[in-house]
Amino acid sequence: MTEDTTLVKRSRYAVAAVFCVHGSVTGSFATRVPWIQEHAGVSAGQLGLALAFPALGAALLMPLAARVTHRFGTRTALRGLLALWTLALILPSFAPGLLTLCAALFIYGGTAGMADVAMNALGVEIEHRLKKSIMSGLHGLWSVGALLGAAVGTVAAHANVSAQLHHVVAAVVLTVIGAVVCQFVLNIHPAEDEEPPARFALPPKSALLIGAVGFCAVFAEGASLDWSAVYLRDILGSSAGVAAGATTGFALTMAIARLTGDAVVDRFGAVRTVRCSGVIATLGALLVVVSPTAVVAMIGFGLIGVGIAVVVPLAFAAAGHTGPNPSQAIAGVATITYASGLVAPSIIGGIAQASNLTMSFIVVTALAAGLAVFARVLAPRRPTTAGVEPLQS
Repeated sequence: MTEDTTLVKRSRYAVAAVFCVHGSVTGSFATRVPWIQEHAGVSAGQLGLALAFPALGAALLMPLAARVTHRFGTRTALRGLLALWTLALILPSFAPGLLTLCAALFIYGGTAGMADVAMNALGVEIEHRLKKSIMSGLHGLWSVGALLGAAVGTVAAHANVSAQLHHVVAAVVLTVIGAVVCQFVLNIHPAEDEEPPARFALPPKSALLIGAVGFCAVFAEGASLDWSAVYLRDILGSSAGVAAGATTGFALTMAIARLTGDAVVDRFGAVRTVRCSGVIATLGALLVVVSPTAVVAMIGFGLIGVGIAVVVPLAFAAAGHTGPNPSQAIAGVATITYASGLVAPSIIGGIAQASNLTMSFIVVTALAAGLAVFARVLAPRRPTTAGVEPLQS
């Protein structure tokens, strides 16, 4: 085994740990939103407004990740951006009112998005060097991290530990872990004569098409996560416990499918995998629409989770293969997918208000079918790597 191969394999595990750390921050925050709302003294409507700011921050700041990586190299950039994200976890719980909460969540989302772009771009590079799929597994470990962060947050909430203390401790621990594991990622620098990427630039057309596929998947994900329990309660008359089980089942099936998805991608390729995934997600959404019982609907939501699980990881991988600047293309795809996650719950709610929730999931069914129809845009295309220096240990 050559030295370079050893470094790449070591970097794969290090980046996997980075994904887990990133997910842990999200899980840690999500479980303490009620405490943060009470501490800031904001209404439900004001909280909804504030929770739009993470996506806004991510959309505006993600394009900067490519420039940071170009300036400092992959290792230093990822270490710094991940630390900014883990430490940003502290800010929302100390916000005393709506304006400060919006500002804190803007920073929280912006740092999340920049770290997201950097770690996905490095994951794509490692995948290329290993010549096998790893992106689905990396995103699966993000889901594992989110579940771990949520579990710790749930324990802290039940123990009446303030979110301020909880998030300070979690941020310090995760920052230290992130700094340690980043020591083992690939250290790649651009060639001396390579022009730095623009601070803000439109992604290539190919990335826009890839982002559209990601949009379909993330829309279905947001709709299922936020509305599955409501669907079972309001449409099928289920109890609160059964309704909550639909959301849990969806999240678990998606995490499991991501952790096992790389083997499927290696066996069948990205395009065939997403086509089949789109069919599975469409069948799941149809089951939800026509379900006569809660059990059938829960199976449907589980199939949606399985069907959309690998799409976003493969969209990031495909974006990283579309041009001379993978980070810029990934930032473009990430911006579109973040936007989808932001608008999906409100669009579903708007359709339900105008018609009913069943009609909302007919829209989800159509978008899931779009995954199968447009899967071909995820065909891998590796750009030239001329001008990039070899990795350093």
